[in-house]
Amino acid sequence: MSNELGTGQSSQHIITNEGNSYKEVTASENVTVVLPVHNEEVSIGSVVLRSKKYSDKVIVVDDASTDHTIDVSEMAGAEVIWKQTHKGNDVSLRKVIEKATSSDIIVIMNLGVCHDPSLIPKMIAPIKDDNFDLSVGICFSKVKPGSENVLLLNNKNTESKRIGFIALSKECLSKIDLPHLSLFSMRSLISMAKKAGIKVLHIDIQEEHEASLFRAYKIGVVVPAYNEERLIQETIGGIPAYVDKIYVINDGSTDRTAEIINNMPDCRVVPIHHEVNKGVGAAIINGYKQALADEMDLVAVMVGDNQMDPYQLPKLIMPIIEDKADYAKGNRLLSRQMRQGMSTWRAFGNGMLSMITKIGSGYWHIADPQNGYTVISRYALETIDLDSIYTYYGYCNDILLKMNAFGMRVMDVTMPARYGSEKSKIKYSKYIRKVAPMIFRGFLWRLKMKYMVLDFHPLVLFYFASMILVPLGLIFGFWIVLEKLVFHGSVSQNYPLLFVFIFLVGMQFLLFAMFFDMQANKKNYSKIT
Repeated sequence: MSNELGTGQSSQHIITNEGNSYKEVTASENVTVVLPVHNEEVSIGSVVLRSKKYSDKVIVVDDASTDHTIDVSEMAGAEVIWKQTHKGNDVSLRKVIEKATSSDIIVIMNLGVCHDPSLIPKMIAPIKDDNFDLSVGICFSKVKPGSENVLLLNNKNTESKRIGFIALSKECLSKIDLPHLSLFSMRSLISMAKKAGIKVLHIDIQEEHEASLFRAYKIGVVVPAYNEERLIQETIGGIPAYVDKIYVINDGSTDRTAEIINNMPDCRVVPIHHEVNKGVGAAIINGYKQALADEMDLVAVMVGDNQMDPYQLPKLIMPIIEDKADYAKGNRLLSRQMRQGMSTWRAFGNGMLSMITKIGSGYWHIADPQNGYTVISRYALETIDLDSIYTYYGYCNDILLKMNAFGMRVMDVTMPARYGSEKSKIKYSKYIRKVAPMIFRGFLWRLKMKYMVLDFHPLVLFYFASMILVPLGLIFGFWIVLEKLVFHGSVSQNYPLLFVFIFLVGMQFLLFAMFFDMQANKKNYSKIT
């Protein structure tokens, strides 16, 4: 991690962490920052001004923007190279170098990956130390939505390294054939540098990139805890630094959980105590309410048993920041590798509840509804009635029912199961008996609210007709079997045909209703990412 110690261009000092030792590096004025851009008028001004803090010159290479990127760049004090056609690969690196002849180091910043100029000192430090001639800042980026599942099922890596920065020394530039290089071909530049024997350093900027991106949002984490004295401290300790508030709810614990929470040194911790055990759903709802009172923009749930990997949190946050979802949840059921450590009985129960919840909630793409690792937007929290949420473990199913009725977008995020010494408190035999009726009641409420009160769709007629005809057909068929085989009575030959007709028509109505429900809900969910 880099930490700024100065603000003037000629007296900036950066501390870089090299193993366990730190040393001071002075950033000179002989640095030029190059910003290839296309339609970046919203952010380019601040990026240019912040980049000037670490350099004596900023060059904006505009890729035929149709907005006011050029005007904003010039007003911020940048030199502009303007392309008239948007091709993305026809600006020679030599042309850029000619405008930075007095610079010892040139830094190329890819705004498509990272908008944080404060990482520039970290990129130039290895070159200033004369250890390397070229440094590359990389961070992981998700593959295209929808394709990750295929890669995971084929045991392929789902994350690709994207280049956010390249820093080059004069020595590096003298060894590369510049006329054949485009500014927009960063990987070609790195490949040619390696062939020329240039020392290249790859720097992982993922952590800093995420922290910079998330600083613009107020992020809270709700941590429900019941008798978690062994794991609660470890859970809180693993929550990333970019989280602003941690709402730890002691749900009537009988061990030392309350004492540990009250004595936590982390100033972000907000203790909430229940005198009696109210259920995990009630604990989370109270955490949500406090987060709303504190005006959090996004609120995650990480249960106090340390089974939710903090490394996965950005994957849940990003869909909401990118306005792809109002609610993001984990999914551990995609493959055997993903659910490793999950018992066969638990996986079967989760699969059954997934199917029931798909039908009940209208989110046909979701799986693993019992996964409590979630992130929700403030808009969604303000829209749903928190006091109506189920307080038992089925709260996560009930939230999906409520969100669908009000048109919220939900995204499944694939992630591996993580189990430690903590045993699940869910007894699936009891759980399904309690939760399944709740889902059915919520399903009826969703149909009424979404397709009758807020709008109208004839699919409700198909659903209700199927709810009458399918049970009626089954009862009638059961009666025929009893009458024929048990009571040895006489049954009309037409009765079996009538049973088949009633049952098949009912099933057809049900399938039509499900199909129309899927079509009506397509805009309310995002594909698994």
